[in-house]
Amino acid sequence: MSLKIGAAYIRVSDERQDEYSPDSQLSLIQKYAKNNGYIVPQDYVFYDDGISAKSTKKRKEFNRMIAMAKSDERPFETIFVWKFSRFARNQEESIVYKSLLKKKGVNVLSVSEPIIDDVFGSLIERIIEWMDEYYLIRLSGEVKRGMTEKATRGEPMCHPAFGYDLRDKKYYPNSEAPYVVQIFEDYLNGKGEREIARSLALQGVRTHRGNPPDNRLIDYILHNPVYIGKIRWSTDGKAASKRDYDNENIMISDGQHEPIIDLDTWNKVQELLVENKSNRVPYQRKCQPVQFMLKGLVRCSNCGATLVMQSTKCPSMQCHNYARGSCGISHSLSIRKANKAVIDALENAVKTLDFEIMPATTESKEITVDFDKIIKSEEMKLKKIKEAYINGVDTLEEYQQNKYDIQSTIEQLKKEKLKTTDNNEVDKKSFSKKIVNVVEFIKDDNNSEQAKNEVLRTIISKIIYEKGNQQLHIIFHL
Repeated sequence: MSLKIGAAYIRVSDERQDEYSPDSQLSLIQKYAKNNGYIVPQDYVFYDDGISAKSTKKRKEFNRMIAMAKSDERPFETIFVWKFSRFARNQEESIVYKSLLKKKGVNVLSVSEPIIDDVFGSLIERIIEWMDEYYLIRLSGEVKRGMTEKATRGEPMCHPAFGYDLRDKKYYPNSEAPYVVQIFEDYLNGKGEREIARSLALQGVRTHRGNPPDNRLIDYILHNPVYIGKIRWSTDGKAASKRDYDNENIMISDGQHEPIIDLDTWNKVQELLVENKSNRVPYQRKCQPVQFMLKGLVRCSNCGATLVMQSTKCPSMQCHNYARGSCGISHSLSIRKANKAVIDALENAVKTLDFEIMPATTESKEITVDFDKIIKSEEMKLKKIKEAYINGVDTLEEYQQNKYDIQSTIEQLKKEKLKTTDNNEVDKKSFSKKIVNVVEFIKDDNNSEQAKNEVLRTIISKIIYEKGNQQLHIIFHL
């Protein structure tokens, strides 16, 4: 009897559950496959760890397995799983993928839920899938209820906030706590959120992700009751993350941790937040977002962020991160001056052919060859074969032949390098014609700012604004 090739799909959502462990799943699959005339090579064992079966989007190994099964080679004819719930708990996706696989001649078999291959068997399989999906929905509800109960008891519900560490299921103030106190004091003393963020960044303070603080972090800290010993929990899982602090789905209970901010300071800050919010003129977008020719193209030389419009009365741009307080260098730039500087730079690039084009990406399937590096490597070989001859490893005839071969290779590489250089010069000349057309288009006042922006994007990858020397460095793309 000839052995058939099978694949194994293994998924665990919690490695602490021994009955779902990958080793036990694979062991049962291998035993079942062997008893039924299959072999499952190691190359066809697909394993997703700690991932829910609710959706296939995040299951990389699952998607790789499906792609392999759909290929013309189709290296296996059956996918074995410990239970159908390992394959999917979403019945709709399960039906779609199983139907797709069946068209390719690939079956999905559960080693612990054998199904008869007839109409009645298909019905049983659908019932199992429905029960798996029902279990997932029910489990989700139980998890939410359990987490709400933990929040009621004041237990930690998420990663520790700035200023706290999490140990033994309890928050403890850490070395960041004094900065939290500073934030609240600075706000009461009249400093704005962006000013506070910049001050912290200059002191070397970083978020838990390693980024400099910005105004959004400061705002979140000022609104977070964890600092007065409370636990905040969104029963719908969304309200707090959306910063909808007055949402009816937010519950606040007494925590078990030490507060960093006293209640009097907290209340004063909350009153000031409400007062400042009421004094702030609400921004209402009455029309489409303001378009300008260089929108999204100009970058800050300090942090790399995009320059965005900061004023429409005297149109200008500013570094997006500087506006949020996480970049320490202002890159304010008049849009009128920037437009003129870009047009002048484009016209100069056409005259001199002195401009930079970004190399082709891997998506274009073009490979940039570093001829200098390869030639240098071949020249090193010349030294090594000479040493081999001097040390008596190679004969004179072997040395001469090796030397001839390497020198021939070097000459060929130099010719290819020269040819590539000549082609680049030709490319720049042809590309300059495209630049001319773009310049003509953006200088025409009858064309809209949005249309000019779209045309510029056909040749420009990005424009780096160097504030120190007041220069715009344009980088083109093919």
